[in-house]
Amino acid sequence: MSMIKCISPVNGEVYAERPALPLEMAKQVVAHARQAQKAWARRPLDERVNLVLAGVARLNEMVDEVVPELAWQMGRPVRYGGEFKGFNERSNYVASIAAGALQPILVEDNDRFGRRIEREPHGVVFVIAPWNYPYMTAINTVAPALMAGNTVIIKHASQTILVGERMVRAFVEAGVPADVFQNVFLDHETTAALIAAKSFDFINFTGSVEGGRSIERAAAGTFTGLGLELGGKDPGYVMEDADLDAAVDTLMDGATFNSGQCCCGIERIYVHESLYDAFVEKSVAWVSNYKLGNPLDPETTLGPMAHKRFAATVREQIADALAKGAKALVDPKLFPQDDGGAYLAPQVLVDVDHSMAFMREETFGPAVGIMKVKSDSQAIELMNDCQYGLTVSLWTKDADRASRIGRDLETGTVFMNRADYLDPALCWTGVKETGRGGSLSVIGFQNLTRPKSYHLKKVTA
Repeated sequence: MSMIKCISPVNGEVYAERPALPLEMAKQVVAHARQAQKAWARRPLDERVNLVLAGVARLNEMVDEVVPELAWQMGRPVRYGGEFKGFNERSNYVASIAAGALQPILVEDNDRFGRRIEREPHGVVFVIAPWNYPYMTAINTVAPALMAGNTVIIKHASQTILVGERMVRAFVEAGVPADVFQNVFLDHETTAALIAAKSFDFINFTGSVEGGRSIERAAAGTFTGLGLELGGKDPGYVMEDADLDAAVDTLMDGATFNSGQCCCGIERIYVHESLYDAFVEKSVAWVSNYKLGNPLDPETTLGPMAHKRFAATVREQIADALAKGAKALVDPKLFPQDDGGAYLAPQVLVDVDHSMAFMREETFGPAVGIMKVKSDSQAIELMNDCQYGLTVSLWTKDADRASRIGRDLETGTVFMNRADYLDPALCWTGVKETGRGGSLSVIGFQNLTRPKSYHLKKVTA
């Protein structure tokens, strides 16, 4: 029996491990979920919603266990307190719109005809969740899927192996039936076999582009619905009328928080030439104030990356950029804790261009490149010169200008004067190799259900 292991970035040792389910046992989990789904869907909507919210509340009660577990598993400093703010915000919002989002569309209702479109749950939803924000990314699908009447099976990344287990424990303790929400530990081969066998009615995957391609290959010919949130290389554009200090504070936080391991983190910044020098100077000072160290130390503000191989990718991209003429402005002597492994110092690069992988490929670490631009048209061209498209952060006092620029950008979300945030009232979606589908908002409920039309002729004459 193969074991799935979490190697802690804190000390490089095995923190937790679980046996991977054999295929036949995994099929039994799916069978239990399918058997439980109809009865779950027949429960009143408000009952399902309240049980999900009870599960959320129960997980909040586990804060003293959850926060250090996250530090051990993926390196986020305990001072930041886990992911409860966003986790709760998303859960509460989808609960507040569930009735309206799932309400039938009434076309006609009189003594001759009843015509309407209802939303019906897909059935069994499979959530494959990532390690970087393991609770918040999972709840994006888990909460609305359960509220809509689906049963859910969750498989978490090996780096955060305990998260799915803890979520299910909290929800079941709060009253969600055990077969309605289940956690599994699966290797890649068993996962692919289940998908190819059409075990699930909808699959949501958050992870790498190659991971998304693997899911699509496994699902080929099954017609299973897919939601894929994949890579990102999100840009910021600072215009000449921007609030400089606010832009520096938000964009540098967006580039480095969580050690830069965020799908919508800022990885490249284009600054109007009139503000460029000041922006760079303030950004380097901002980043240089981090304290890199053990995430279990409450004084630590920047923890290790989740795995040394992720940090190796960042180092390789930086080295390639430097070899091609880029300059690194953050003094490495400020970060003696950088050990060449998972502990990685933050960095700001200038004299960068799009011949460098650092400015076009996903970095997913605490490093950002800054380029000078002369015009909106130049900034738009550079922001679109990328295979990904999740979010863009525009900095200006002119909302009309931001909207005009936004229409020319190949992205899922346009932010103005903010970054690195998921608004649960808006659809979280991407274009190009960032993926397909969308979560949260009313549209998220639509993607987790299917339409069923009713055409009821009430007279025969």
